[in-house]
Amino acid sequence: MLSPMDWALIESWKERGLPLHVVLRAIEHAFDSHEAKKHKRTVKTLLYCQEEVEAQYAEWLDSRVGSHDTVAEIDTSDSAFPRAVVLQHLDQSLGILARLATERQLQADALSEALSRAGALLSEIRNDYESASRPNSRKLEESLTGIERLLDDAMRVVTSEAQMEAMRTDTETQLKPYKRHMDKAAFAQTLDNLLRKRMREHFNVPRLSLFFL
Repeated sequence: MLSPMDWALIESWKERGLPLHVVLRAIEHAFDSHEAKKHKRTVKTLLYCQEEVEAQYAEWLDSRVGSHDTVAEIDTSDSAFPRAVVLQHLDQSLGILARLATERQLQADALSEALSRAGALLSEIRNDYESASRPNSRKLEESLTGIERLLDDAMRVVTSEAQMEAMRTDTETQLKPYKRHMDKAAFAQTLDNLLRKRMREHFNVPRLSLFFL
């Protein structure tokens, strides 16, 4: 639950013009760091993320120095892929998400909402990447991963218990020959990854990560 102080912080970010995708990426990074350190105390206020949000916003502002409305003639991106290739991947992903959102619009469920939100966020991210003078592929990948999590969570919500159980059973059968060679944590992570893959295939949701270029 957000406190009045949290809402005031959100309002200040909005008034200053912080891009939504930058704020969301920073919040996810702050929580990921918290979980990695295995703190016993839970995070009870958005103020915990303020420092990371400000740091990511400062980096974003730095990436905009010298940017303009069209792709730079000299590409100063740090990406392993040409800017045009990344933009093509993002455009293709946007097209697929838009089509899926339209097809699921009448169902008005969690996945329908998530597809619309994902499309809006990806469009903002895509435009940022195109016009940045020094686009950062690591930051882009973090943002894409955040959108994938949003979609994964929504797919879990709309998948029935019977469907999920069937997918889990099939996946565990597929992994059975390898189970004894894997420790418990590795097996659980592999099972979860394969379940996510099965759900994406079931709902035709694309992978957004740059690893799938």
